[in-house]
Amino acid sequence: MTDQAYVRAETGSPVLEALQELLGERITTSMAVREHHGRGEDYFKPIPSDAVCFPHSTEEVSEIVKICAANHTPIIPFGTGTSLEGHVTAPHGGITIDMSQMNDVLEVNAEDLDCRVQAGVTRKQLNEYLRDTGLMFPIDPGADASLGGMTATRASGTNAVRYGTMKENVLGLTVVMADGRIVKTGGRAKKSSAGYDLTRMFVGSEGTLGVITEIQLKLYGIPEKIASAVCQYPSLKNAVDSVILTIQAGVPVARIEILDALMMDWTIDYADLKGYEAKPTLFYEFHGTEAGVEEQANTVREIADDYGGSAFQWTASQEERNHLWQARHDGYYAALAKAPGKQGLSTDVCVPISRLAECLLATEQDTRASGFEVPIVGHAGDGNFHCIFLLDPDDKDELKRVKDCTERLVQRAIAMGGTCTGEHGIGAGKMDFLIAEHGEAVSLMRTLKLAFDPDNIMNPGKIVRV
Repeated sequence: MTDQAYVRAETGSPVLEALQELLGERITTSMAVREHHGRGEDYFKPIPSDAVCFPHSTEEVSEIVKICAANHTPIIPFGTGTSLEGHVTAPHGGITIDMSQMNDVLEVNAEDLDCRVQAGVTRKQLNEYLRDTGLMFPIDPGADASLGGMTATRASGTNAVRYGTMKENVLGLTVVMADGRIVKTGGRAKKSSAGYDLTRMFVGSEGTLGVITEIQLKLYGIPEKIASAVCQYPSLKNAVDSVILTIQAGVPVARIEILDALMMDWTIDYADLKGYEAKPTLFYEFHGTEAGVEEQANTVREIADDYGGSAFQWTASQEERNHLWQARHDGYYAALAKAPGKQGLSTDVCVPISRLAECLLATEQDTRASGFEVPIVGHAGDGNFHCIFLLDPDDKDELKRVKDCTERLVQRAIAMGGTCTGEHGIGAGKMDFLIAEHGEAVSLMRTLKLAFDPDNIMNPGKIVRV
């Protein structure tokens, strides 16, 4: 389908009139609202849709999609706007479906450790709701993203080393297809061999196959004891080698985060972390019984000592833990604070953990040689790391050098048996890298896309070119 084949939802158009009749005041063509929904937390310039809808139910989403499908109008699902690869831009216009008002926790099955939520429920909102039940949902990408968005982008984050990613924690979905049909996939059973695994098909589909409206999720018991630790190392290699041994030793660490010296330096300033130096640093978190957590911390400390670790400190104080992890999550903002007026471009790759140190060191050398100060932060426990470039997107030379750097980073990761994105997704920004990683398999993805969405109205211009 070409751009010219799409029908814009302009004033007086049949699609806009039909949606206004359906939703009343819950549809807007305000430019301010449209521009807000036309970009994520990335460097992409806003590309607004023609209108933004705020549905309250799966049935309303279905009616919105039917109207758009009948008029060949694109549909762009929107969660909280935390995407990093242009997922929510509207290059062909169309209708943004903002899921934020579909934010009910529909059921919690404490005995079976699962729940069902609407797509607009955020990670923090769910955990606040669950707190008195003794349960939690552990997937933590840092941002307070919507669970629908986290599902659509196959998010993971800091706890993935112990609890996995969204892929492992979504049991079933309710999805509105491109023709308006409402489809339910999976269920509450922990396993099934009944037919094609459609749930996994939609997890990570970035709104290109359908609109996710409800999610059935795994839950976990809140640990009896939680403790955090920080340790500094003489080099990135020493830090990564200690992580490898920690995992090989079977220590059930919940989080292992790595900050290079530059990122640690900026984080110390931004978050007012006392008692630390600008050195490669690991942040750990331990979950379990009181005795188990202490055993984990002592084992990790012994391993750290073998690799030159210093300033090892661990704490079970919730206030201190929150301070540490907020400092880690604020790495992006710590970087922006060092370059007022510039924008951040955060990109990620993931490699086998045995190649992590090599990839990190090569990336550090490459970015410095290209004239950039690029802090690196990552999920060391699963080989995933992020680079934060600071740039003026209107400076064509600077933008080109950044893009050249990111391309070399991706090619480096793929050559090491890794992937072009560990958790940010493809969106509009990494479509060419997907081809570099998967080759002919991308043509199969395109075939699946057209089978689910023959008119290419579901978030067009993302993942694969049609």
